[in-house]
Amino acid sequence: MYQPKNFDHLLGTPGFSDTLLKNHFTLYQGYVKNVNAIVEELKELREAGKTGTPAFAELNRRFGWEFDGMRLHELYFGNMKNGGSKLDPASSLWAQMDKDFGPKPAWMDNFKAVGAMRGIGWAILYYDPEADKLFNVWVNEHDMGHLAGCKPLLVLDIFEHAYTLDYGIKKADYIEAFFEAIDWGVVEKRFKR
Repeated sequence: MYQPKNFDHLLGTPGFSDTLLKNHFTLYQGYVKNVNAIVEELKELREAGKTGTPAFAELNRRFGWEFDGMRLHELYFGNMKNGGSKLDPASSLWAQMDKDFGPKPAWMDNFKAVGAMRGIGWAILYYDPEADKLFNVWVNEHDMGHLAGCKPLLVLDIFEHAYTLDYGIKKADYIEAFFEAIDWGVVEKRFKR
């Protein structure tokens, strides 16, 4: 059984009200609960020999959405910290950003532009270890648009629940607050090759 992780250390983070964060944590906990429920239901259907049923098919289709919702929230909250941190200009991640996007502001501008696109979903900085390349990617919902074989390094939630309580429709202001809360140490560890 999956257990929800505790992200209470983010309470008090500038740019994110405690009410918004607590609501968001509760939503995340719902994904964990649903993942566990689907795992159990699928097990029961397998054991009963009902793998050819519509219920089995629909639960399998739903599983990726719930599971990715759980994991993406863990990555999102996990790459944040109260007060944020700075990315070391001498780091290998900074060098990779320069290589793939040009000077670091080019990477940042591109990531913010992906996050500011209309719609709901996720902005994700992915690393493709096979090609040694970074990509800023829009992931629709939770389960559409992931790059197979790539590692998510930085995850930004772009669903309205992540910002409208504090920012209304000012998504760009939310993205700026997120950048002030990034834990670059965590992102750099995810990048380690």
